[in-house]
Amino acid sequence: MSQNLPDNAALDRELLLALRVADAADAVSLAGFTSRGFSVMRKADKSEVTEIDRATETAITDILRAERPEHSVYGEEHGIVGPADARFQWVIDPIDGTSNFVRGVPVWASLIALVYDNVPVLGVVSAPAMRMRWWAHVAGDAFFNGAKIRVSETAELRRASLSITVNKYWHDVDPDGRLEKLQRSVSRVRGYGDFWQHMLVAQGAVDVAIDSIGLAPYDIAALVPIVQQAGGMCTDRLGETNWRANSLVTSNSLLHAATLAHLPK
Repeated sequence: MSQNLPDNAALDRELLLALRVADAADAVSLAGFTSRGFSVMRKADKSEVTEIDRATETAITDILRAERPEHSVYGEEHGIVGPADARFQWVIDPIDGTSNFVRGVPVWASLIALVYDNVPVLGVVSAPAMRMRWWAHVAGDAFFNGAKIRVSETAELRRASLSITVNKYWHDVDPDGRLEKLQRSVSRVRGYGDFWQHMLVAQGAVDVAIDSIGLAPYDIAALVPIVQQAGGMCTDRLGETNWRANSLVTSNSLLHAATLAHLPK
């Protein structure tokens, strides 16, 4: 590991904190999901938000600010809290998959990342309604519910399982139908969506996942260490490694170049 990044012991301590934060987030979000007693609002970008999203982010932020006052927190709902020049920043999506949450679909999760000098060094993805949790830091292995995970060894697109989320913005950049051709080139296509498809790549259950265009940093940061430490690759649709990009492609590494070659530029 680079000498510029925190050492193993420091990352282990931060991971223990992140897992504790995930427990607190789960307690708020799962109670709200189970009760169905929440209202739904629209943000300026027309996306859905509930008071459970905001309460979950508050629960996360309160613990992090109490335990790590020298760190900043960047969340989807409340923006940046804490010192603006902090080298450590927690990047939070309190409920990734709010539309699922609203409709009663259990595929949603809290995404908790620690970024150091603009590098995501730790990620926790907690999906309490599915009783699933993934985590990793850059000095260790990736885990799912306590067991080590590894990406698949599928080396040919024609044998690959692909999860893809196509939205309006993909259609805008793909007038020639390159995504449709890619889907015809693989063995199996599903749309697991949001965080889950990328975690399935990390587990080796899916070989390639292509997300919608229009993502935000808090949609991506927590996923990166988990996929990478499981042996996978994470880039945007243009092949750049950038957790602040607006798109995300993950793979088992073996299929990444072939996948990107099919994508519209």
